[in-house]
Amino acid sequence: MFKNRIIVSSVVLEGRPESVVADDYGVTYRWVHTLVQRYLTGGWNAIEPRSRKPHTSPTRIPPDVQAQILRLRRELLADGHDAGPHTIAFHLSTLLASPPSVATIWRTLHRHGLITPQPKKRPRSSYLRFETDLPNECWQADFTHWRLSTGARLEILTFLDDHSRYALSITAHPVVTGHIVLTDFRRNVDE
Repeated sequence: MFKNRIIVSSVVLEGRPESVVADDYGVTYRWVHTLVQRYLTGGWNAIEPRSRKPHTSPTRIPPDVQAQILRLRRELLADGHDAGPHTIAFHLSTLLASPPSVATIWRTLHRHGLITPQPKKRPRSSYLRFETDLPNECWQADFTHWRLSTGARLEILTFLDDHSRYALSITAHPVVTGHIVLTDFRRNVDE
């Protein structure tokens, strides 16, 4: 880091006191002393910033368990089975004395790019209402099952215009067949 080099140069090359240099550059006396000692023992490379990453991680799963997770994922997918974290956790519980948690399995799969994101919230684009620009440009046809108070079942066939959301027809039938849909469609076209 450039600032570290200036601090060390001020003390070593210019001979300025460490306390004065610390005040001038807004750092502690201890930090200036540490940088100077690093420079004297290891040269300019020794004063470069060091990684703050921990040397060990007690929660990290062993590489062989990671390999088993990835192997199970491949095998389950190849056999056409569900290969999610819960399924892999079940299989690992039969293989290992202390299997990793489902969340750990999910993180391992995610780290290796094997999880497809499935957001829990619907995207804003899904809230936009689909509508056509002109009337009668596109129609929707759908039917719904309904039970009457007498217990009889019927199906309600609905045609509506995507532009105006106008119900072109709503008819009830015991069973909606392709012939009924085609007949109703033609009647709506004629109207």
